[in-house]
Amino acid sequence: MSTSAKPELYRLLPSVDDVLRRQETHAIVANFGHGATVKAARALADELRTRIASGEMTEDALAAAVQGFPAEIERRLQNSMAFSLRPVINATGVILHTNLGRAPLSEEALRHVADVARGYSNIELDLATGERGERDVHVSALLSKLFGAVGRDVSTIVVNNNAAAVFLTLNALGEGGEVIVSRGELVEIGGSFRIPDVMTKSGAVLREVGTTNRTRIGDYAQAINEKTKLLLRVHRSNFEITGFTEQPSLAELAGLARERAIPLVEDLGSGDIFDLRTVGVHGEPTIAASLRAGADVVTFSGDKLLGGPQAGLISGTPELVKKVRKNPLFRALRVDKMFYAALEATLQSYLREDYDAIPALRMMRLTEKQVDERAEHMMRKLHISAPKLNVAVVEARSVVGGGSAPGAALASRALAVSSPELSADEIQTKLREWQMPIIARVEEGRVLLDLRTVEAGQDAAVLRAIEQLVAGNS
Repeated sequence: MSTSAKPELYRLLPSVDDVLRRQETHAIVANFGHGATVKAARALADELRTRIASGEMTEDALAAAVQGFPAEIERRLQNSMAFSLRPVINATGVILHTNLGRAPLSEEALRHVADVARGYSNIELDLATGERGERDVHVSALLSKLFGAVGRDVSTIVVNNNAAAVFLTLNALGEGGEVIVSRGELVEIGGSFRIPDVMTKSGAVLREVGTTNRTRIGDYAQAINEKTKLLLRVHRSNFEITGFTEQPSLAELAGLARERAIPLVEDLGSGDIFDLRTVGVHGEPTIAASLRAGADVVTFSGDKLLGGPQAGLISGTPELVKKVRKNPLFRALRVDKMFYAALEATLQSYLREDYDAIPALRMMRLTEKQVDERAEHMMRKLHISAPKLNVAVVEARSVVGGGSAPGAALASRALAVSSPELSADEIQTKLREWQMPIIARVEEGRVLLDLRTVEAGQDAAVLRAIEQLVAGNS
């Protein structure tokens, strides 16, 4: 392009005011605001000026760009203002996938959250007396009913996650003294959260006993002294120690704790209310079983095996839980009305024994046959609608995930997808970038979509996405 032609092109550029006066721009301003629209228009005009200056813009190309000014502004605003946090379809086979938000909430929980969040609520008001109440009552009473068979009163308070629950409990009950824990239980979970580190931050002094693989009740007894404030049991929820191992039962530890008048705290982590042995998962003690065995305080998560929102729950004897609640840090770590609403609805499902209402439990309870029937049905459809793809049903092993039930696997089925035109990584990327992102895994050169973690109502969306692989590459 000659230098003399550039001024003519510059004159073709509309001013921002001209763009804003266009009829089609009015709707953009109404949707995204005047300031954001002006900023996007200026940025687009600056880009066109740069392209003119570099000589890469013809008159026809510029005319087309000017004509499409409003549409391009709208597209850019939609992209820049789109939500970063988006729903995805989990086809990984990991039920409690930490990167994907762990447990999905039940429909009842979502409705209750919406009802409570859209207006005012009695989060801290006793409707019977008209006096100020405590927010804990909304879940504590429900858990007391669920734990009714433990043979003693149980109170519960809620904080924002189990790490906070452990920290707050140690700070309230163990600060300034020693807390005895087995070396084999000094675990690290996701995000580099380590039991020794949280003890240090809580103000409690770690007293290790036993060895990595063997700790006896006598090790705890020998370590108790005048500085001992707590015995701590940490459930190894995210790994296993097998072989030459030994550890005292919780009942033995509870007996020692009662004999020495020292509270026993158990960090269960995963928070199991439903007996997972019924679905073939072993090694996950229920919260009620721990309380029944004599733990004075139990901490656990709300968004793992419990199947509710992210939360940390502290359940135990009313005197000790009250002491934890009075800790000034409790206010900093407590949760809001939406968490209580989701927890309350989730616990109501447990009381009704409506386990399939809780998505995480429903996925665990699916039979291999149920998953297989869906997979076969979807494969047959894809053989017709996407014949260029290689689609097969293969055996898969789903896992609980979320640092729960290590080593346990559930027999499942997966759609194995491959293409002569696309690599497995390319297929995986296209699925992840689809309008409703689908998260799958790659094994042996094929993309596997484990249907145990795909809700039945999402099957049609998965089919459309896979079919689009062919359309988008033809």
